[in-house]
Amino acid sequence: MRYIIIIFTLFLFSCKSADVSERIIDRPVIFNEERKELSLNYLKERYDLQQSSPEITPKMIVLHWTAIPDLESSFRAFNPVKLPGAREDIQQAGALNVSAHFLVDRDGTIYRLMPETTMARHVIGLNHVAIGVENVGGTRETPLTKAQLKANIDLVKYLNEKYDIEYLLGHYEYPQFEGHELWLEKDEGYRTQKTDPGKDFMQKVREKTKNLNFKPVPKNP
Repeated sequence: MRYIIIIFTLFLFSCKSADVSERIIDRPVIFNEERKELSLNYLKERYDLQQSSPEITPKMIVLHWTAIPDLESSFRAFNPVKLPGAREDIQQAGALNVSAHFLVDRDGTIYRLMPETTMARHVIGLNHVAIGVENVGGTRETPLTKAQLKANIDLVKYLNEKYDIEYLLGHYEYPQFEGHELWLEKDEGYRTQKTDPGKDFMQKVREKTKNLNFKPVPKNP
């Protein structure tokens, strides 16, 4: 009887994971030869990593918000290969456009923009090990929704099954990794201040994924 219960539990767990994977809609951003070369250059210049392909080994999941109110505008922000001129705050670190691996719409629909093992530029110092999840909205008029919360929780669980994920963090927590063995950004002056995806949102995601036993985010020095 005990073995039957174990097998049934594993079956339910695997079915849940399959359900998430079936909900993911592939909507890739442009990833041509130019974006590949810019990604390789980013890895070399920012992290001193000389690679033949922009592959990463995921060790963390970073949750974001776009601060853009709708899906199409959010997608258009990530799709171009190069940064727009308006992003002067991060132009100094290279022309590669920002992006993420997943984009979650306000109704909870999950879009995959890039393969999880391809580097996306979404978090300073940690892009070489980080899967990025962007959530549409995050403004006062378009706060993150319950549907997005559920989608993020499901996605974190799904990704944790696929990869050896050690950390789950909100974008605002990235500076706490300075000095950590995973931190590779060489320029001490290249930092941005972030608040996404909000402390309340992160607390709720962590509460629902605490059984995954992620390592705690390093404390500020």
